[in-house]
Formats: sequence, structure tokens, C-alpha cells
Amino acid sequence: MAVLMLLPYQRILLKLSGEVLMGQLSAGIDPQQLAYYAEEIAKVKRLGVELAIVIGGGNLYRGVQALGLGIARVQGDYMGMLATVMNGLALQSALEHRGISTRLMAGLAMEQVCETYIHAKAIRQLEKGRVVILVAGMGRPYCTTDSAASLRAIELGADVLLKATKVDGIYTDDPSDNPAAVRLEGITFQEVYQQKLQVMDMTAFTLCEENNLPIIVFDSSRPDNLLKLVQREKVGTLVSREK
Repeated sequence: MAVLMLLPYQRILLKLSGEVLMGQLSAGIDPQQLAYYAEEIAKVKRLGVELAIVIGGGNLYRGVQALGLGIARVQGDYMGMLATVMNGLALQSALEHRGISTRLMAGLAMEQVCETYIHAKAIRQLEKGRVVILVAGMGRPYCTTDSAASLRAIELGADVLLKATKVDGIYTDDPSDNPAAVRLEGITFQEVYQQKLQVMDMTAFTLCEENNLPIIVFDSSRPDNLLKLVQREKVGTLVSREK
């Protein structure tokens, strides 16, 4: 097993969207996708890196869907938070099945299901070697899970925020619409603003910039990409203050 102090990244926050658990399904959790992501995370944890995960709930429910259903935005956002809890429970079970010790912490109080997020407790669990799965976002409506990921990464002193997506980084344009779009290996926060590129929602992105927290956008569907990133191999696109 690698020695923790030799790892390029010692503490990481991984942002997983709910959609990555959906696979080819129209909604819900694909068992194969759940198993895949649990194993990818387990590979990283076995290196000794400290790992926190913020997971979304878009495969089950999105708060913005509420408006079309006649549900008020606030209630809809809370429904979305509960969807992240279900995803977190599934991921926790899959990781524990692989011998990875975890703690599930929520931005909302639900003591019969999981712990309420407390900064000091989350730090302690990371130091004990457990994967900390953070659900229910920030526990407030009108806040995305991207914003929760940025805030938790800063609070927990993460070295980097890894944003798992279905594309292999940030492009100069939408590659599905523009075949000439070029993938960027690195870009600064200011260049993202200037070029009006979509990385995260603006609140989340600004939090990272103001606190000098680098972001790496990468394709999580490719096996071992997460492992390579932890070892600082060039995968995806790095967003930082300086190239």
C-alpha cells in the first residue's frame, strides 16, 4: 500500500452527479453503474488518500422539475435533497460491500438515516480513513450540489475538487455541436469567465476561485481515470489561478 504522505493529493473532494448512476436507464440507479463507481472509488481509497464525496440526485429527481408539476420551488428543492440521500445510501452500501469504511452525513437532520453534517466530525472521520459521503446538499433550497461540493471542499481543506462528468474535460465550445471544439488541458478561472465556459454554477465556481481551490473536470466513465488523477497524471482539464 502506498504511504499517504507520498501521494500528490492527500485529501480530495469528488463531486458525482446523480446522472452517472443512471447508466442507460431513463431514471433510477443502474446496479452496474453503482458497482463501477464503487470500485473506482475503492481503488483510490486503498491508496490511503482521504476522500469526501458530494453526490447529486438528478437521476431520481431535480428540484427544478417541481415548477412544471405545480410544486413550489422550496418544496421541490427539498425533494431533490432527499434524492441525493437515496443515492448516498446506495453508494455507501456498495462501498461497505467492498470493505471500504464510510460515513454518510447530510445537510439536513435525519438521525435515523445518517449523521447530520458537522465540520469537525467530518474532518475526524476523514482522518480515521473513512470515506465521507455528503448528501442533501447544503440543506437549503436554491443551492445546487455544485455549490455544496465547493463549500464542503473548502471547509474540509481538500487539495482539489474533482468534478466527474461524461466528457473528458472542458472544451472551447460544445463538442457535440461543434466538431472543431478543442479540449483544454488547463485554464485559469479568469479565462473561464472571459470565454463564458460552463464548468459549474457561478456560485460554486466563484467559491473555488476566491479560496484558490483547483477544479479538475474529467470523464469518470473511463476506468482508472479517478485513480490517475489522484496520482496527478494528466486527465481532464485543470482550472486554477495560474496555468
